[in-house]
Amino acid sequence: MDSDLPIFAYKICKMKWITRERPKIDRIACPWLIKNFVDKEAEFIYVSTDQVKEKATELNAIPYDIPGVEYTHEGEYCTFDTIIKKHNLTDHALHDLAVIVRGADTDRFDIAKQSAGLWAISAGLSHNYKNDFEMLEIGMKIYDALYSWAKYVQGERHNWNPNLAV
Repeated sequence: MDSDLPIFAYKICKMKWITRERPKIDRIACPWLIKNFVDKEAEFIYVSTDQVKEKATELNAIPYDIPGVEYTHEGEYCTFDTIIKKHNLTDHALHDLAVIVRGADTDRFDIAKQSAGLWAISAGLSHNYKNDFEMLEIGMKIYDALYSWAKYVQGERHNWNPNLAV
């Protein structure tokens, strides 16, 4: 991971986070956000939807991205937005990334042109990787790249030059 990414240790002890299996947009983006800006030692657990709340209690884990828990969607905002808000994260690139994640996670491709691409990549990851932790590992790299784009190069353009001298 890029050493320029800030790490903010929210708690001394490692936090456990639990959510539904077969992660896609928010359930990959949130672990990335937590690891890079909330708790670099955080542990993530995936279980079947009907077990999330029970296992959260049993394992002393924080449930996320399911209805009826503290870290979930709020109105039109997704769980990624909720984590940014609850942890007072002010990095402008995170706020730009949040719009992309929200658009992809809520089928609102109109709010950020990158949202449709993020959804396509996420759906492809889900198809290619049946193991949630393998998917998370690859997804973390994708969010590293999206963050770097948002933070450092979103103004950069790529144009084909048919007159390029070779």
